[in-house]
Amino acid sequence: MRTVFRRPTAARPAALLAALLGLLLLLASPASAAGGVDEASKALKKSQVYVDPAMTSRFSQAQADALAKRIEDADKPVFIAVLPSGPQYPPKTVAADLRAKTGITGLYGIWLGDQFKAFADRQVVSPNAATNMAGSAFRSHPGDIGATLDDFVGQATKIAKGKGVSGGGFSAALIIVPVVILALAGGGVFLLFRRAKKRREEKARAELTQLRTVVDEDITAFGEELDRLDFQPGAASADDAQRADYSKALESYEQAKQAMDAAKQPTDVTAVTEALAEGRYALAALDARRNGRALPERRPACFFDPRHGISVRDTQWAPAGGAPRTVPACQADLDRLALGADPEIRTVQTEHGREPYWNAGPAYSPWAGGYFGGGMLPALLVGTALGSVLSGPSMAYAAPAGFQGGGYDPSVEGGDETGADFITSDFGAFDGGDFGGGGDSDFGSF
Repeated sequence: MRTVFRRPTAARPAALLAALLGLLLLLASPASAAGGVDEASKALKKSQVYVDPAMTSRFSQAQADALAKRIEDADKPVFIAVLPSGPQYPPKTVAADLRAKTGITGLYGIWLGDQFKAFADRQVVSPNAATNMAGSAFRSHPGDIGATLDDFVGQATKIAKGKGVSGGGFSAALIIVPVVILALAGGGVFLLFRRAKKRREEKARAELTQLRTVVDEDITAFGEELDRLDFQPGAASADDAQRADYSKALESYEQAKQAMDAAKQPTDVTAVTEALAEGRYALAALDARRNGRALPERRPACFFDPRHGISVRDTQWAPAGGAPRTVPACQADLDRLALGADPEIRTVQTEHGREPYWNAGPAYSPWAGGYFGGGMLPALLVGTALGSVLSGPSMAYAAPAGFQGGGYDPSVEGGDETGADFITSDFGAFDGGDFGGGGDSDFGSF
């Protein structure tokens, strides 16, 4: 008689439960500290302030906890690291390494040895703002880490955009174990909703609303210019070329209105301003033909306000406190500049009141791209809020005339987890020197 040995069925659930518990413990257990940037980045994800053990004699854990509480109460994406000089924190790469491994869009203040500098994602504060805040705090409290960081955080939490991060980190067990249990129970779907995606969609809608006001003003101004035009296509003095210019202007006006009505996202605005630019050239060509002049050169719109029409030539100009640059200008603004007066500058509404469009932020890049083309914008806007975005290795929005995607994403907000997707030139080196200004890089050397 053959004997068949069967494993007791009661043992199966017990074995399965033991396996699941083992998996849970394995996934939930914290990894051993690797030291250096690895340890610092893990700590910053939890408390937003990290002090290397070698620096606690100069900045105590109690001070760090108080500073972290202050940042948490402000709910801002501000991160502070107090680190010693040494090979575990390479001066040339410590900022970029810390940002990449922390993986959170934010403003990073780093005390390294006896130096202090701040680095930031442009969605949170401008590169100049980060550098200036760190410099003023450092110079006001020479050698005093606590006072310097208190000063810096006080400034930073007032202007940093975005939200802070919740402490405690995130365990993969919270996803994997429930999925395993659901699968063993008979399947089902474990749905994950991405907070970042929802916030990006909301931000895009808000920016489109913001742009709609400005673009509607542009369309209205062009329509009023057409109404004032004293041209009768059927008049004996009109020829076919003039009628073609007039038809092109009317067609561009209709295209602009239709494109704005159909716009679903900020990038759609580029098609609107491209149509308006074409329409304004058609009017300039019509005016030249009617007055017996040579056809105008195809040039970009007037830099100071595209509603002024196409530019007639380039001129040197510097904004208040900024460096001179060559910009295209209309004849009226050239005349004003020749008399020592200010040009008529296009301003738009911002949270700080009305500002020149180039200081209103990256939302206006698709609007400007239709008028000027992405290729020339960085040079025109160097040193401005919009220029700081466009001068990076990537631009804010995709557009036919040279805007390229990737790197900088204006839909990302401070506090979002973006991993190593950031503009590396904004997280530069500690290699001696001071907080002096100048240079072309947003994050130069000390």
